[in-house]
Amino acid sequence: MLPTPPPSPINEPASSLGLVLANRFQLTEVLGVGAYGTVYRAHDIRSGARYAVKALPKSDDPRHHKFLQRELALHHAASSHPHVASLLHVVDSPDTIYAVVEYCDGGDLFTQITSHGKYVGDDARARNIFLQILDAVAHCHSRGIYHRDLKPENILVCEEGWIVKLADFGLATQDNVTSDFGCGSTFYMSPECQQTNPPPNSAYASAPNDVWALGVILVNLTCGRNPWKRASPTDSTFREFMRDPNFLSTILPISKELNYILKLIFDLNPSRRIGLAELRSLVARTPHLTRPATPPTPSYSPV
Repeated sequence: MLPTPPPSPINEPASSLGLVLANRFQLTEVLGVGAYGTVYRAHDIRSGARYAVKALPKSDDPRHHKFLQRELALHHAASSHPHVASLLHVVDSPDTIYAVVEYCDGGDLFTQITSHGKYVGDDARARNIFLQILDAVAHCHSRGIYHRDLKPENILVCEEGWIVKLADFGLATQDNVTSDFGCGSTFYMSPECQQTNPPPNSAYASAPNDVWALGVILVNLTCGRNPWKRASPTDSTFREFMRDPNFLSTILPISKELNYILKLIFDLNPSRRIGLAELRSLVARTPHLTRPATPPTPSYSPV
């Protein structure tokens, strides 16, 4: 079970603006505030380079200390990949640990999709971005790291939207089988992860859970929406998908090829769910991820 986030020692995140860490990194702007910490933009007063700094409050709870150290260790271990936002420095203070991370000037993928309309309707660009994310996840899995919170908010964007980098390893684990049910974000959780009353001593595999989340992200990129609110029989859209695996093609503008791929990703049996290597090959070879909108039938025959 994951620990409850500690109360932040920083009452107002903006009060730390101007703070210089390690005589080098000056906090200049609040980029975001979450349950586990605050993210700042910083600049290197020596070189002028920009960075993101995640302020992680400490706690007296030894479980929280363990999870904090795990986040830093796994993020550092994954940082050698070009599509993972590199953890570059860690600054330890009495009440906060500051993680200095590679800065991406395009914000997160969620904002690019929902506010700027990026990728939807551009199959080639959506494919390219998805393969970058998949490659980052495959890199993590090859090192025994499972992210468990894959979603557009945790994917950073740079180079005017052409490059993305995986971030936020706060829920990552090295357990290939886990009993942390409900770990992650509801929209992106696999059915097996979000069991409300799991039997005693039950668990689920971490890798197929990440694959499921990638499928939801693929729908986000191509259609600009989620396929359902949660992968649970309590969700009416997901119930229809359970009844008819082709249901998504009736409500989303996806091609036949993408519909086939999504059925492999959203296999309810995690042991049958497609693996990352096969998924990459299929997406890379699929010429069309979406289908064009059907033009309206003219009310008269053209001359």
